[in-house]
Amino acid sequence: MPASSRSKRVLLYSHDSYGLGHVSRCRTIANAIVEADSSISVLIISGSPVIGSYEFRSGIDFVRIPGMVKQITGEYDAANLRVGVEHTLEIRTRIIRDTADIYRPDLFIVDKEPLGLRGEVVPALELLKKCGTPLVFGLRDVVDDPVQLDVEWRRKNVMPALRDLYDEIWAYGLPQLNKPLAGLDLPPSVRHKTVYTGYLRRDLPLHVDLPHEIEEIAGPFILVTAGGGGDGEDVVDWVLSAYEADPHIPYGAVIAFGPFMPATVREGFKDRAARFDNVRTLTFTNNLGALMHRAAGVVAMGGYNTFCEILSFDKRAIIVPRKRPRLEQFIRARAARSLGLVEMLDAELGRDPRRMATALRQLPQQGLPSDVIVPGLLDGLGNVWRLVSKQLSHPHRGPAAIDAPPPDAAEHVASAPNGVAARAKL
Repeated sequence: MPASSRSKRVLLYSHDSYGLGHVSRCRTIANAIVEADSSISVLIISGSPVIGSYEFRSGIDFVRIPGMVKQITGEYDAANLRVGVEHTLEIRTRIIRDTADIYRPDLFIVDKEPLGLRGEVVPALELLKKCGTPLVFGLRDVVDDPVQLDVEWRRKNVMPALRDLYDEIWAYGLPQLNKPLAGLDLPPSVRHKTVYTGYLRRDLPLHVDLPHEIEEIAGPFILVTAGGGGDGEDVVDWVLSAYEADPHIPYGAVIAFGPFMPATVREGFKDRAARFDNVRTLTFTNNLGALMHRAAGVVAMGGYNTFCEILSFDKRAIIVPRKRPRLEQFIRARAARSLGLVEMLDAELGRDPRRMATALRQLPQQGLPSDVIVPGLLDGLGNVWRLVSKQLSHPHRGPAAIDAPPPDAAEHVASAPNGVAARAKL
């Protein structure tokens, strides 16, 4: 079938070696694309072990590649297969390339890792580049401290791909909060192809089945979320310590551990929480938005997706960011606090239970994120769709000219409701 007559196809890649953030962001973008145009098919390539637990709209499917996990040393290993890391990477690389070759997308969006995990997406990028397929690198509002990011990307030799392979770079945030590529030595062509979209608004799921834990709590409750849970032990421990130090905190709590919290740690927290009539726990829900919608406030580590949900559901929030292995959460929380969107507690200043108890008592009296006017703050999905639509509006153009001199461009933000997302000069 000629490419011009068949329905359009979008391919998304998310390495997902750990946590829930990347697959959640890709799911949000995929759902927005098919909601805007039901004739489009979206295929997600992901290594997440929980991708099948999420709800997708009609027109979306996924290819699950063998999982990888990041060790404390920073090295990767196969999550389940007993074939070694190199063999697992070879399997993943071939699946990604063959999927791209057979699916023949009209647009390929790569999330967070421009080369994929240890370069696994490069063969697919090179294949699709020869076909003239538009290639997009999507990144969150904060990647890491610029100095650390520069070291990492130099080690991985990322810049040639950003310069020569990708047609556009979409930053899912606003420069008022952070410029994720600021401080890097970027060629003019890379600066010119960077677009700020705004944050990705989250809506309530199509089918809302609230966990029974909510029904067991009388009155307002605070949602405590550790994200994926693999590194959320400290924030949960701090909140439970606050209830132990001040058992008269007037608000109940629902603590969502996340699927990757170690079982022994999780069971210990359950035992401590069981001592309180107004504290409930759950391991995992694919419906965190519904919980947050009902909550009086939120305590969270402040990953990208949780931050988007806090803004979308207009919730008072205390962010307790981690600082290792990346400063991403701390940079985001510090910027958001400076604008008055959230409050932040720095655990490195001490995890005094009374300090957390005071913050929990004050949380429902905080200002709402909506009290702060930030133009274009949650316009991300609309702008992503406009960018997708623009790329899909013409057939494949053949190989693009490499590193053509860009025209002069002032810094713009993609936020106008009826406008087209503008390129941004970082």
